[in-house]
Amino acid sequence: MRFLPPRSKAPIPGRMLGALLGVCLLAAPALAVEKAKAPVPAATLALMGERNIAPTSPMLIRSFKKESVLEVWKQTREGRYALLKSFPICRWSGQLGPKRRQGDRQSPEGFYAITPRQMNPNSAYHLSFDTGYPNAYDRAQGASGSALMVHGICSSAGCYAMTNRQISEIFALAREALAAGQGAFQMQAYPFRMSAENMARYRADPNIEFWRQLKEGYDHFEATGQEPRVSVVGARYAFNGRTPELDQLARDHHAQEEARVASLTKAGAAAVRITYADGGQHAIFMAMAKGDPELGDVSRPEALAYSGREVIVTPARVVPKPLMAKAAVVTLAVAAQEAPAPVQAHSLMTGAAPILDSGFARRPWVMLAQIGG
Repeated sequence: MRFLPPRSKAPIPGRMLGALLGVCLLAAPALAVEKAKAPVPAATLALMGERNIAPTSPMLIRSFKKESVLEVWKQTREGRYALLKSFPICRWSGQLGPKRRQGDRQSPEGFYAITPRQMNPNSAYHLSFDTGYPNAYDRAQGASGSALMVHGICSSAGCYAMTNRQISEIFALAREALAAGQGAFQMQAYPFRMSAENMARYRADPNIEFWRQLKEGYDHFEATGQEPRVSVVGARYAFNGRTPELDQLARDHHAQEEARVASLTKAGAAAVRITYADGGQHAIFMAMAKGDPELGDVSRPEALAYSGREVIVTPARVVPKPLMAKAAVVTLAVAAQEAPAPVQAHSLMTGAAPILDSGFARRPWVMLAQIGG
């Protein structure tokens, strides 16, 4: 990836050009050092204090393409990771799904480790760090490509592009964690938030088997609050924790999530695919895209008009409820509406009510029962 400055309309005399080049060569390293040493913002430090997080504690990053969000998590003094800040992604490219080959414009998905050597203070894109693609899993799949970054300037050809201000803060947070002894911080790159609802919704996508692997790591982190240990076994991702107890906690949570996906599918949840002309961008940047100097040159802006289009593969199916249960609901609802409010609440809270139809969910007496009025 290269950033090309705009061409000047007038030629620069040779002597002046030489002088300018000399100034740039001398100034660039100094400027890079200053950018790379920018402190963590005071507001972020205050937020750490509120959440019992030391500025030098280990960090972890999660990114989500569909939502165009990058999260920074930090380890609390109790040892669990807590969400510190969410940053809207200014630009990512390609489609939902992993990167497979050089030139496919895919921003990678998977689990990556970023060491101090991957931090780049001299980036042409303000500041950056290399994701470490291809990792062991990518290589096992025969994937190709390199220099897949998280960087500044809203331009992507396989990278996760942030604004300069955002990458400055993320870079500073990473720098402090690595300087304090964290050997590498983990980046978990996902296609979307991997809830049971989303897994059921995208079950017909050709990438679903790969995403089910990512879901295991996602669930491990969600259940334990600990960075999962990642390995590749039989060309598949494998995850484990630091203790048998944490592993069991992660397995139990993952089993519950799988059961939830199966239940949603059986209940008739729609199956969709999402197509992109070339990646996406968080909605917050749409209004800024015209002439905002912080974004720089937004890559392929015309493609953003055709991002995130849903294609329904399997329409939602309404599963009818048993007639007896529905009749009981209606009977109870009518009786409850005619009774005084305290009686309504008592009859519902003593277990007399079957599952309520959604049509009754907004009634005041139902709300009263839910809050124990």
